[in-house]
Amino acid sequence: MQTLANWDGGPGPWILFFPLIWAAVVTGAVTFLRRTLWRGRGGPRRPMDAGRPAGDSPLAVLGRRFAAGEIDEEEYWRRLSVLEEHFGRLGKGGAA
Repeated sequence: MQTLANWDGGPGPWILFFPLIWAAVVTGAVTFLRRTLWRGRGGPRRPMDAGRPAGDSPLAVLGRRFAAGEIDEEEYWRRLSVLEEHFGRLGKGGAA
């Protein structure tokens, strides 16, 4: 044990672990802060369309926008007719 503490009259090789430990602590703290406080949203990074499943059809998106009040009924029917014109009848089960 004395050999590790005083290696040839100086500090032993264990002294190299202190910078490695501090680098791990600082890296962990920076990573934590980037994922929480510095993001501005208070959470980890998410993809742009994380709230929307990948397989959503244009008709489902249009129905959700109408239900949320983003578009009015006139615009809903106009856009629905354009979608049906370009893609045929999208949903075999009917409208959203």
